Amino acid sequence: MNTLTKVGLLLVALSTAACTNPNRFGGAGDAGAGAGANAGIDQSALGGANDPSSPQYFSQTIGDRVLFQVDQSTLTPEGRATLDGQARWLQTNTDYLAVIEGHADEQGTREYNLALGVRRANAVREYLIAQGVPAGRLRTVSYGKERPIAVCSEESCYAQNRRAVTIISIGQVS
Repeated sequence: MNTLTKVGLLLVALSTAACTNPNRFGGAGDAGAGAGANAGIDQSALGGANDPSSPQYFSQTIGDRVLFQVDQSTLTPEGRATLDGQARWLQTNTDYLAVIEGHADEQGTREYNLALGVRRANAVREYLIAQGVPAGRLRTVSYGKERPIAVCSEESCYAQNRRAVTIISIGQVS
């Protein structure tokens, strides 16, 4: 095998490894969901769970996730109540952007669950926009069934995985 072939194989292996790394966005699965783009930033500099303008306060007190029913992207009354709090927080804390992650349970195909995650993230985004949050401060992404919180084949696990998570980060509107 010549050197060029070895280098090419090494690059392919490294590229593939980077694509399958679950920590590539700064967290292990959803364990870092509250940190999002702020992972690696000194969180004490951003306040704490007792500081109403901090991302920790947002995720722990306001709530960073809403849950959905099976195969649904319609917001529940509980979800709308959480999103009302998120909208108020985002309107008060204008230095922050939000990425809304759509997730699904493990039932169904990968493609179906990615599409369902898109619908869930968009439902949250549209609700926040309707509450007065500028659209330019909100992004969406779907992970489908790729990032479960709970892994088991029971309804209790499935219910936790049918969600949209709002990740807060400091940044400028692009």
